[in-house]
Amino acid sequence: MRQVTLQELKQMARVAYNDLWAGARNMGRDVKLYLHWTGGGYDAKYDDYHINITGDGRVWVSTDNLDDIKEATYMRNTGSVAITLCCGLNANNENNLGPCPPTEAQINAMAQVVCVLADALDLTIDLQRVMTHAEAADNKDGLYPHEPYGPDHTVERWDLLVVREGAPRWSGGDEMRGNANYYRAQGLMKNV
Repeated sequence: MRQVTLQELKQMARVAYNDLWAGARNMGRDVKLYLHWTGGGYDAKYDDYHINITGDGRVWVSTDNLDDIKEATYMRNTGSVAITLCCGLNANNENNLGPCPPTEAQINAMAQVVCVLADALDLTIDLQRVMTHAEAADNKDGLYPHEPYGPDHTVERWDLLVVREGAPRWSGGDEMRGNANYYRAQGLMKNV
């Protein structure tokens, strides 16, 4: 696991561009960015994800190749990048995110990471291309590579259903995409 800058992450995405797009096209879709939380503490990083963001907002990669297939998002790993916040320890539901809820530093860093990757990979930042694990688990993009297993069904995975305790149900993905689109619209990541 090594810490990277947003510039390094952008370069990694450019290097992986053709392979990510080839894998996604083989799946009949565009490249996807999947947003997770680890379910652990603020410094517990996992190799199951391409990118880990610790509680202080630092960005870490588990691989030098963003096209490596990570087993992070059931039946959706080919042609995708898995990004996780190191948080969520003992979270029970959207009204109790436990002692390690997402920090503001993490929320901001994830939005910046999404913006940088979306720019490097020519992606629109929308539900079809940038999804929380909760949204992917319940097939909110209209693709059905698996039976639903998210918050509206079996609740096996509900990562980032919300990013703030007590926030409206299903607001997590909209908030993350909205923040990333804000960075894009302001041109704040152009010089990264």
